Order: sequence, then C-alpha cells, then structure tokens
Amino acid sequence: MIGIIDAGGGERAVYGAGIYDWCLDEGITFDCLIGVSAGTANQASFLAGQKGRNYRFYTDYAFRPEGMSMANFLRTGNYVDLDYLYGALSAHDGEFPLDYATWQKNAADKTVICVATDARTGKPVYFTKDDMSEDHYEPQMCSSCVPLVNHPYAFQGGLYYDGGISDPIPVEKAFELGCDKVVIILTRPRDFIRPTDRDEKIADFLRLRYPKAARALAQRGTLYNLQVQLAKAYEKMGKVLILAPDDIGGMSTLTKDHEKLEIMYAKGHRDAAAIRAFLEKE
Repeated sequence: MIGIIDAGGGERAVYGAGIYDWCLDEGITFDCLIGVSAGTANQASFLAGQKGRNYRFYTDYAFRPEGMSMANFLRTGNYVDLDYLYGALSAHDGEFPLDYATWQKNAADKTVICVATDARTGKPVYFTKDDMSEDHYEPQMCSSCVPLVNHPYAFQGGLYYDGGISDPIPVEKAFELGCDKVVIILTRPRDFIRPTDRDEKIADFLRLRYPKAARALAQRGTLYNLQVQLAKAYEKMGKVLILAPDDIGGMSTLTKDHEKLEIMYAKGHRDAAAIRAFLEKE
C-alpha cells in the first residue's frame, strides 16, 4: 500500500499543491492519504481530481478579508475564517465547490485521514472519510485550526486544534495503517530544526483554558524534529520519500505574497518528479 502524508503549513502548503497537480497530470494515485492542517485541503482537491483548485485558494481566496484578516479576528476572534474557506467557498453552491461526487468515488477504496488535536486532552484525533459528507468538511477545519489564530473548532461534541500540534508528521501512523511506502510532504527544508521557544510562548496563552493542548504545543518542536529523523531513517531503508523545498524564501504560515507563493508552487511541481522513481523502485 502506497501512502502520502501532507504535513501542511498554512500558506507554505502551496508547495504541496504543486506536487498534487503534478500527480494529477501524471496519473499517480495513493492508497492512503494522511493530511495535517492545510494538507487535508490539498488532499481533498487531489482526490476530487480538481487540478489548480488548491492553488487558487492559496493565491486568491486567502488574500480576501473574508478568508484571512485582522477584521475577522476583531469581529470573531478568528483570524482565519475556516467556515468561509472550507464551507462557503467549498460547498456545492459555493464559488469553487469541492467536486464531492468525484471525491467520494475516488476515496471509496482508500484510507483517508485528517489529523486534528483534541483541545481538551492534547492527543491526536484521526478523522476518517466517514466523518465527512457533502458540504460538511469539518475534519479539515478541525485539522487547520491554529491556536491563537483561531478559537478551537467545535465538532461532534469536541473542541479541536491543528493536527500539527500532536502529530505533525504521522509517519508511524502511516505504517500502522499498512503502508509499505510513504511519500512525505514537508513545507520547510528537510534539515530544518524546529525551535521550541515560539511554541512555548504560544502555549502560555493556552495553558489556562486548555492545559493539555498547551503541553502538547510546547513539545511540538521536539516531536517534529524526532519525526523528521524517523522519516529520514525510513528513507534510507527505501520506505519513505521526503519532498521538501530547498528554501522557503522567508515564508511563514500566514504569508501573503504572490511572488513567494508562485515560487513555492513551482518548487513542489518540480520536486514531485522524484515520486515516480520512488514508486517504481523495488
């Protein structure tokens, strides 16, 4: 079974959009898709066969005040309006709806996972395709809900934050699910060492209301770095292919810069060419 993990990364995840568009052009598919944060949206459009859809979200909709803005934050406490991006725009009657019928058909024989973090326990939650239906893409919203940028997202009686807090690169999960080979999409250079200080500062703001999520957030850097090392070990065994940009040009999670986004998309489209040789290698 061939798997793909998309670790997301906000606007940097346009790198993954380039990879999936290359895969659509080349007719490459995967048996197991695990998305984290914006990676869940990348994978949804990929399964729906909608080349260029994710690119438009990063380079157009994210620039709209309805998508990401201080006006949103001042009005609702949410800088990113997840219901606008994954709801109003993506619904069947939205401006750029997800082709749910095609998504459902293509996902039928695949394992599809959206990783989120339970705000109350700090533990990872693995939503499946059965948790989504047409016009109900809440697992993607839960997985993409960044602390401080957003309030935790309410779904099925729970409260959820970004999946990158508790399982940023779920390579062990992929092999537990039965994958033989896994492509991993990162949106920072492969040798990037994630510092812990910024996460610890953000965790301080969460500690009063969500102490267990705060604890997980404070430990995210350490976990991320360990998971990268694990992925590299699997890569040496021929079981993993890591795709990561050689440089991110100063981009952060919420960077709005058309030129930088174009460059990151092009890097993804270029780097994706390594997938074919990886899959064909015994």
